[in-house]
Amino acid sequence: MTMQAFATPIKGCYACLHVISHSKVSSVSHQHQYWLGFSLVPQMGHKRIAQLYHFFEDMEKAWHATENELRNAGLPSQALDNLLTQRRVIDVEEKFAQVQACGAWILTIADEDYPSQLREIADPPAILYVKGTLTEGDKRALAIVGTRRPTQYGRDVSYRIAQKLAEQGITIISGLAQGVDAMAHLGALDGGGRTIAVLGTGIDTIYPAQHEALAKRITEHGALISEFPLGTPPDGKNFPIRNRIISGLGLGVLVTEAPERSGALTTANLALEQGREVFAVPSNIFNKQGRGTNRLIQDGAKLVMRVRDVLEELQLSYTEVETRQATKRIAPDNENEAALLNYLGADPIHIDDLIRLTGLSPQLVSSTLAILELKGIAQNVGNMQYSRVIE
Repeated sequence: MTMQAFATPIKGCYACLHVISHSKVSSVSHQHQYWLGFSLVPQMGHKRIAQLYHFFEDMEKAWHATENELRNAGLPSQALDNLLTQRRVIDVEEKFAQVQACGAWILTIADEDYPSQLREIADPPAILYVKGTLTEGDKRALAIVGTRRPTQYGRDVSYRIAQKLAEQGITIISGLAQGVDAMAHLGALDGGGRTIAVLGTGIDTIYPAQHEALAKRITEHGALISEFPLGTPPDGKNFPIRNRIISGLGLGVLVTEAPERSGALTTANLALEQGREVFAVPSNIFNKQGRGTNRLIQDGAKLVMRVRDVLEELQLSYTEVETRQATKRIAPDNENEAALLNYLGADPIHIDDLIRLTGLSPQLVSSTLAILELKGIAQNVGNMQYSRVIE
């Protein structure tokens, strides 16, 4: 289901932005320092930064502009006062060096390689912090989102669909959260594909902390992205803000499992406003964690029962491919290993929960986990909690 997004054009609208060409600008990084500086000024906002670029066509010139010039550019009084104060104390070279020191780079809405689909939304971020790589192929992307507390069904569906889509060359976008997000990222990686994680923190802060290994692997086969400055902690208000980027980067959003009140449903609504496709995986009617996805289907979301359902709706081709080697590597050798691997994922799970869920004896669970650790498939992350090894 698709709906056209409604956006009120402002002076310096995003569609009209002059795009920085690397052949025309001698030092893009030098310009990026000033984009970064503006983004650190309170109440400046993405639209005002883009408006300044449209007016001055040079962010260094905008940074050093007089008060009258900034007024003529349309800055309101409060934003103007903040800028005049902050630019005396913000060392843009130092701030830019800090970004580089943590292994990240800056991408602005005026850059040629800014994601074209993200540029189309009503409120695209003027500046992005990126760790990893973005490619032209990332235009073929789908966001997979859902609850942080999925059932085993939700975990399996999220992982398998992401894996199969990745095998078809689809980049998987999600938010690095526990639950569905983690399984979607992991599935894409195990499928030999690319994945992008949109953070609700600074690019230098991984949340939750136990996903640091997953985040590292994502940077090697995709990217971490954040619109928030370095050092931004995991504040609850930031996660809904970043959701528009999750939906905006892709061709659509797939909700695999979500209760009736879920941030994933907010992302689905944002996708509608952005003119994206919305997909949902049906859930057991008695499963509270899946009532939100069932409601989406009732409201017109595309029901997904197989990967081809997504590809056909997006008019993308399907190719028969062999299972990736990464998937073969984790194939269980016996029923006990299979039972445990069914519940081991990116998020840690306590050994008592594994005993309860598998129905195996404590001794058998302990011995099988030890074997899986020796094989490099499982790891004890402390306090008798185990997770899949992410390489």
